[in-house]
Amino acid sequence: MKLFKLILNTIPRPILIKCSYWVSPLISWYLKGEAYTDPIDGKSFRKLLPYGYGTQRLNALSPSTLSLERHRLLWLYLKNETDFFSTKKKVLHIAPEQCFIKKFKKQENLIYTTADLHSPIADVKADICDLPFEDGIFDVVFCNHVLEHIVDDKKAMNELFRVLKKGGMGIFQVPQDLTKEHTYEDFTITSSEERTKHFGQYDHVRIYGKDYFDHLRAIGFKVNEVNYSKKLSNSLVKKYCLVQGEILPVCTK
Repeated sequence: MKLFKLILNTIPRPILIKCSYWVSPLISWYLKGEAYTDPIDGKSFRKLLPYGYGTQRLNALSPSTLSLERHRLLWLYLKNETDFFSTKKKVLHIAPEQCFIKKFKKQENLIYTTADLHSPIADVKADICDLPFEDGIFDVVFCNHVLEHIVDDKKAMNELFRVLKKGGMGIFQVPQDLTKEHTYEDFTITSSEERTKHFGQYDHVRIYGKDYFDHLRAIGFKVNEVNYSKKLSNSLVKKYCLVQGEILPVCTK
C-alpha cells in the first residue's frame, strides 16, 4: 500500500488525467472509502484528489469520473430539478467534459451531439463563433468553462442563442469572481504568465464578474441565477465536495 501511494504521488497530475482509462480504476480502488461520494457514478472515497492551477484545491477531483466541483453541481441540478434524463431531447454539448460524455451518450432519451474546435473526443469539429448547425434545433445546449477562452465571447453567446430552440435550456458555466461587479478583460495581456496572474489561468482572456448574467441577458436569454448548493444540506455539500455559493447560469430562450 505504501509503495502504491509513493508511485501515485510521483505521477504528474496532467499525466494522470490523460491516462485516466487505466489509472483511474487503480486510484479509485486505492482511495475507496465512505467520506465523499461522486454523484455521477455513485462511488465513494475516503478522499478525492487535489486539483487546480497554482494553488490546488483539496478534495476537488473525483478519481472515478474525473469530475470537479462544478460538474457534480451541474449533475445534481439536472438530476433533481429537470427532466433531462427522462424526456426526449436534442442536446448540443460544446467542449464535452469527460465525466459526462459517456453517461449522456448512453441516455436513450437524448440525441446527443458534441462539438469542439480541437477536442479529439468531440463528434463535430466546430468553432463556437461559427457553429455549423441550423437555427433553433437543440432543446438543450451545454457550454461550460469555454467562454473565458474566447476573445469575441459576445459572438459565441449569439451562436449559442441561435442554435437553441425557443423554450430550450442552456447552461453556460464560467469561472466567476462574484466579488467583482464587472468582468475584467485586457487584450493587451497575451503572455501565459500574465494571463495566469490576471485571469487565473494561462489560456483565459478574462475573468467574469457579477455582470456575466447581464451579458447573457443582453443576447436575449432569460437567465435564472441558480445557487443550487444553497438548496442542499451542509452534509450533502460536504459529501459531494461542492463549492458553496457557486451559481449555475440556467438560460432559456
